Amino acid sequence: MNVYFAVPYFFGNQFRYFKEKGYEMHLICSPDERLKQYAESQGGIEYAEIPITRAISPITDIRSIYSVCKYIKRHQIDTIVGHTVKGGFIAGIAGRLMGVKNIIHFRHGIPYDRNTGLKKLFDIWRTRFIAACAHKVVCVSPSLAQLSTELKLNSPRKQYVLGRGTCGGIDTRNKFNPQHIDVDKLNSLHQRWGIKPDDFVIGYCGRIEADKGIAELLGAFKLLKGRHPNRPLKLLLVGPFDERSSLSITEEDKQLLKQGNNGIIHTGYITTDLEYYYAMMDICVLPSYHEGFGMCMVEAQSMGKPVLTTRSYGCIDSIIPEQTGFYVDITPESIAQGVEKYFDNERRCTMGRHARTWATENFDNLVIWPHIEKLL
Repeated sequence: MNVYFAVPYFFGNQFRYFKEKGYEMHLICSPDERLKQYAESQGGIEYAEIPITRAISPITDIRSIYSVCKYIKRHQIDTIVGHTVKGGFIAGIAGRLMGVKNIIHFRHGIPYDRNTGLKKLFDIWRTRFIAACAHKVVCVSPSLAQLSTELKLNSPRKQYVLGRGTCGGIDTRNKFNPQHIDVDKLNSLHQRWGIKPDDFVIGYCGRIEADKGIAELLGAFKLLKGRHPNRPLKLLLVGPFDERSSLSITEEDKQLLKQGNNGIIHTGYITTDLEYYYAMMDICVLPSYHEGFGMCMVEAQSMGKPVLTTRSYGCIDSIIPEQTGFYVDITPESIAQGVEKYFDNERRCTMGRHARTWATENFDNLVIWPHIEKLL
């Protein structure tokens, strides 16, 4: 991994699960003070802190590859799993140089689908190169796998999807389970963020950037406030500004979120108790232009929340349309109309129950991890 941020999100307790089954597990990631604590929580797995930059940096990349090669040799690694574009790039080259016989790359999306010109050509080449280095390519959603085949990013023979999707599933039994919510703790969070019992809370969870449809979601909220002046509405945005993204939101929208007025609540980066933020929502919305997989949609549904998302690749696989959620177009009007469907309490509750069942039966860790074991 090139950043620790994604480690607990992608893996959860996966390392401990496989360690208890007899596998010797290792983790390589860029330096982070939280790595040691995470490694200990996973049963004391081996780990190495090796600088891996997100951006292209030839000298740093060569040093990273060299360090990973040394680690492979020292620990006699026989299977490598690479996540993210840069992580997969470093892992694939190092694995090939060291003759590793089982290199697995997890494709979390198509990084160039909105790029143009030389940047798009380079990203296409890099995506195909990473796939060529790998023996197996795991697409985190069926629609991403279909798109990868259409774009001829790799041989279909080496391409896999874990069940119905995701890179590792979620903990629907202990973490994302509405039965385990502490009411006093939830009430405390309601007070902290100024959410009242009668408020209808429209939620979003993820990075705050243009590709996620944040501008359109803010536009939809403005429309809803105008159409329903007597209905108490709140927009709860959970997640950090993505300063690294070339597609950041406008300065005007950023200031609107920072001011936190007119019913808009922006929490920033939440590291713990994410399930409580879903519990504060009435519905969850992901109006994204593209995703590897709509992970927040599954988390929300596991918490018994019906959802709205788009027909973009990755998103389209995360719901059962008309049963656990609705598709919307990436426009303020379409999103607003989708939200209005959930003003019907009976519909919202019924779809929330279906959502919980859908998530637990298809995306729980213990459903997904056996698929990973077959790859190992």
